Amino acid sequence: MMIDLDRLDNDLAGWLDRTLVRRRLLAPAAFEDAFVAVVTSTAVDPEDAWLAFYRNTMAALCGAAVPGGTNAELKPVHERAAALTVGPDVIELGCCFGFLSLRLAAAGHRVTAVDLSPGTIGLLCRTTPRLGVDAGRLDAVVADARSVPRPSGSADTVLAVHLLEHLDEQAGVEVLEEMLRLARRRVVVAVPYEDEPNPTWGHVRRFDADVLAALGERSGRPYTVTEHHGGWLVIDA
Repeated sequence: MMIDLDRLDNDLAGWLDRTLVRRRLLAPAAFEDAFVAVVTSTAVDPEDAWLAFYRNTMAALCGAAVPGGTNAELKPVHERAAALTVGPDVIELGCCFGFLSLRLAAAGHRVTAVDLSPGTIGLLCRTTPRLGVDAGRLDAVVADARSVPRPSGSADTVLAVHLLEHLDEQAGVEVLEEMLRLARRRVVVAVPYEDEPNPTWGHVRRFDADVLAALGERSGRPYTVTEHHGGWLVIDA
């Protein structure tokens, strides 16, 4: 499969899921390798391919996303997360490619983007300056979301947007505890509401409002649970 650089963006992920994985032509375990292979096939230099991927995806997430695609699904989620973010210092746990962290950095926040994958964090570090984002606005860190090498109270807002569905119940509790440790003012958790966890995206757990409310109660702090393209738990200090 070949895609022109000007059409390369994160909608590719949804296309592979719908066209290959759901038709059992590609195993969920092989999804990531197939995704990377398609992206890097679009340019002689893989770094140029990834730059186009980032630029086009950010343009879609912050502008006009193609209806029905992955970007159109993520766009309102990122908009909501940005609206809920308070204060200058932000930590995003499970940042993946870092699209939300880049958005927040461009809006003037000082962001620490955290992910367990060295490859993904390395890609974000290499691409950030090529996107024109101030290097002082975004620090990308390889770390487990349950143990982030930052002092307690080091961020105004700590975000976990579409992270907890990748973790079992105990790991999710541990991540929330770490978020509460790191946050001076606010914790924001967003999860998809699915009938069944989607294995293509590595989901292992489903959520509903009651599950989020139980996490909020566990925190012992004021919290709200709302629905907006999935579920949202906001805990304030």
